[in-house]
Amino acid sequence: MIRVVAIWAANIVALLLAETYTEGLTIDPEWRVITAGAVFGVINWAVKPVLRKLAAPLIILTLGIALFGVNLLAVYLASEVSSGFELDDLNAAVSATFWLWLVNVIVQSMLAIHARRRQHPDPATRPGRVSARPRSSGS
Repeated sequence: MIRVVAIWAANIVALLLAETYTEGLTIDPEWRVITAGAVFGVINWAVKPVLRKLAAPLIILTLGIALFGVNLLAVYLASEVSSGFELDDLNAAVSATFWLWLVNVIVQSMLAIHARRRQHPDPATRPGRVSARPRSSGS
């Protein structure tokens, strides 16, 4: 549940950043950013995996660059479904996609670190961790 709320909050922050720094993106009235963040989260959860599977050959051919197009389509769908979230042109959609991607990458990496720490509470047992302590021979 914490993960869902964190991702929803990240979508809200990303949409607010995108609105601040992007011409052609409007969220009016301001409280609609809450519903737009939720709609974008549902699209990422339900629709985006299907889009990724359909676009898999193109994603492989472009070495992942086509994922940006999948994200762009998700932002466009969110703007169509959510009232009060308007994109005027392609430049606004590209900029909003960038902001959503940036904030979500940061939040996802923080959640992954948190999950890893919960799995391995002792720092010496974490994967990828090199210990300076000598190993005992067991005798």
